[in-house]
Amino acid sequence: MNNAVNAIRTPVKLTVLPWLICSLGALFYCYEYLLRIAPSVMTADLMQAYHINATVLGNLAAFYYYAYTPMQLPVGILMDRYGPRRLLTFACLACALGSYLFAHAFHINFAEIGRFMVGFGSAFAFVGVLKLATIWLPPKRFAMISGLTTSLGMIGGMVGDIYLTSLVNQVGWRGTVLLSAVVGVVLAVAIFFIVRDHANGSSYISRHSNTDFKRVLLAAMQIFKKPQIWLCGVIGAVLYLSLSAFAELWGIPYLQAARGLSKQQAAISISMVFLGWTFGGPLMGWISDAISRRLLPVVVGSIGGAITITLLLYLPSPSLWMINVLLFLFGLFSASEVIIFAIARESCSSEVAASALAIVNMLIMFGGVLFQPLTGYFLDLTWSGGLVDGVRNYTASDYQMALASLPILFVAATLLLFFMRETHCRVIEN
Repeated sequence: MNNAVNAIRTPVKLTVLPWLICSLGALFYCYEYLLRIAPSVMTADLMQAYHINATVLGNLAAFYYYAYTPMQLPVGILMDRYGPRRLLTFACLACALGSYLFAHAFHINFAEIGRFMVGFGSAFAFVGVLKLATIWLPPKRFAMISGLTTSLGMIGGMVGDIYLTSLVNQVGWRGTVLLSAVVGVVLAVAIFFIVRDHANGSSYISRHSNTDFKRVLLAAMQIFKKPQIWLCGVIGAVLYLSLSAFAELWGIPYLQAARGLSKQQAAISISMVFLGWTFGGPLMGWISDAISRRLLPVVVGSIGGAITITLLLYLPSPSLWMINVLLFLFGLFSASEVIIFAIARESCSSEVAASALAIVNMLIMFGGVLFQPLTGYFLDLTWSGGLVDGVRNYTASDYQMALASLPILFVAATLLLFFMRETHCRVIEN
């Protein structure tokens, strides 16, 4: 066990290779995030292709989370035990295969299987890149590294919203998803030949052959008994709803129905949420590291998120410029979620670092499991019966009712923060 702990605590000298390795891991996270948000730019196409309503569409999109969320715990343990190189290669290939199945599915059940496989492979991405960063990069900048990684995921979201929309218009949604499968195969090959688990190139498994797997598992189970970890997960889940319940699926159709934007305009506007996360992730992490405080930036972020989403939903007749500014600020404030991972990391010992991060990520992603189909259910509940080209037409008031929980939950998250322990950027294991 001591070898494993020392490997985590002592990063190698910073050269080009560590940054290249971590960048490839982050690129996989960017790629899987593009796959995650893909249904948001093809909602009407999917509803028409499979003759489904908003509830079923939300459930289809959430099949990603049905695999992604419960996989977080085993992924963390596997990363701590076997290392990231082979696991990330396998995961990227799973994403590519899931995309291939999704592109060729002519029945909703097969489409769900494809989304499930994409979620399964994607489950390794964020924890994997953080594991690589823990091994290869300085620990004192972990919050900022977490923020930079999240930023790359947001770039994937922006690319998805803007360019996938155009690509869907040109080659159709099936052709677009098929192309993403090809990209996944190329990326998997690059990860396998470039990523290394250790500086000397030795096998991660052979270096840890004396590690007691049962001990690692039992230590990970102890994480569930920490109230701090549960609070991290719940608060992080609420902040992440800006993406999982809004930008990743329902934001584009909301802007079309409630603000009268075209599909292309709505896609560009929703990309402002991802842009806000892109800047907000590293900025919030840097501020937290600079002032040696974790909770204050998250409190500011949750309050700011509550205000901006309320204005987005209920401000009467805002201009397009105002909508874009509010969407950017919503993403910027919500990006304080990245600090949650630093708090979780500092609340557990180094030997179960990946497991702690995975458990928190699992709780955070549960928000997507719950709110993507739940929002669709509320839309169908308030639907007035209108149809456009055989697809249900939801009004502005339908969306406002379905998304009303967002500002309430952001306020609740602010209150929960006062029950958390400040770590001051150092490890406090009890």
